[in-house]
Amino acid sequence: MTDNPGDDQPNPFKGTPFEQIFGALGGAFPGAGGAGGAGGMAFFQQLQSLMQPHDGPLNWNAANDIARQTAAQEPDPSTTQRDRDRVSDAVQLADHWLDTATGFPSGVTTTAAWSRAEWLVETQPVWKVLVEPVAARSVTGLAGGLPEEMKAAAGPLVGIIGQAVGGMMAMQIGQGLGALAGEVLSASDIGLPLGAPGKAALVMANVRAFAEGLDVTEDDVILYLALREAAHQRLFAHVPWLREHLIGAVTDYAQGLEINAQQIQDRVQEQLRGIDPSNPEAMQSLLEGGLFDPPQTPAQTAALSRLEIALALVEGWVDEVVGMATHERMPAATKLREAVRRRRAAGGPAEQTFAALVGLELRPRRLRDASTLWGGLRSRSGQEARDGVWMHPDLLPTAADLDDPLSFRAEATQPESLSEDEFDAELRKLLDGPDSPEAPDSPEAPGAPDAG
Repeated sequence: MTDNPGDDQPNPFKGTPFEQIFGALGGAFPGAGGAGGAGGMAFFQQLQSLMQPHDGPLNWNAANDIARQTAAQEPDPSTTQRDRDRVSDAVQLADHWLDTATGFPSGVTTTAAWSRAEWLVETQPVWKVLVEPVAARSVTGLAGGLPEEMKAAAGPLVGIIGQAVGGMMAMQIGQGLGALAGEVLSASDIGLPLGAPGKAALVMANVRAFAEGLDVTEDDVILYLALREAAHQRLFAHVPWLREHLIGAVTDYAQGLEINAQQIQDRVQEQLRGIDPSNPEAMQSLLEGGLFDPPQTPAQTAALSRLEIALALVEGWVDEVVGMATHERMPAATKLREAVRRRRAAGGPAEQTFAALVGLELRPRRLRDASTLWGGLRSRSGQEARDGVWMHPDLLPTAADLDDPLSFRAEATQPESLSEDEFDAELRKLLDGPDSPEAPDSPEAPGAPDAG
């Protein structure tokens, strides 16, 4: 690339999915025949800044800068000692109430009141795990899609394309994280354990915005959200396989990603129609679009189904347990429960960004079905049976179970007390099925749940 945009420089991306983008810049690549102009130059300069050398498939320095800039578009006051004390007191009371609603002990080791900027810092390690597999697959997929003669003749170009993809995805990731920072209420608000294990945290600026117009006190809002956060912490602390189960579904999605360079080229051409290269905002939209949103493969569809169901089950369990904990204790809980459900069902632009990039459904559509399923099982079989489903991923309800939630283990009743050996035997029968040669010959305990 040249330092002087006026030089007659050929388009270095000719024959690649980026040819049409850079051909539109003209001012940077006059030889490409583009329209050029201030918009093209601004676009090119911004893309150059995103294409600085970086470790890994994604330019996280650029993503972080963009995320902070996006989040800072709204006021983000620092949290105070009073904020931290309110969160600590609310979580302590929440844990006391939850002791009556689930056999899982507290998973909270520390509490925090975060600003939006602090949420970005605290959750970045998990976002890296979630996003980088898709970014890596996109980079290698596009490089692999180059014509064979170009791979042999232009080795450095492969690195340039990798930087371009990493830069463009950094733009999208940064904007998505910045938008999420303005929406999330707590460390576990999207159903995934984004913060450090055991740290129960609320994002106070967003909590206050959520409380506006609910006709309940801010103290009630903080307590209710602390109950949900503490319930999430219990579940992830005492179901050790759950974190990897959820993150693994995202990784499986990335592994099934199939990049078709020609499809991306066609998509870019479609997006360029009607774009005015002299308009910086119009050119900016190229970086914000879903350039790397290929059709889903069957393997990806299966991975996303697993993720959606698991997130719904997590959120449904939290909804059910918090409902039990607040019953007859907190008159405002019914109104707050419905407000949280509506909020999660509505979604927002930030989650749409990540749905396009990593297939991540941040707000499961089947929360009510899952909550009904857990509540029905608890009313028939008790808390231990409800929480015992989390002992192994093979015991989890399926999509078919969510279609008819009240039929999940409908014949199960409150079991009698079992010894440790009897409990292990019943668990083996649930996992192996009644016809397994490893299933014990002893009679089934009265009322013990079947594999439903």
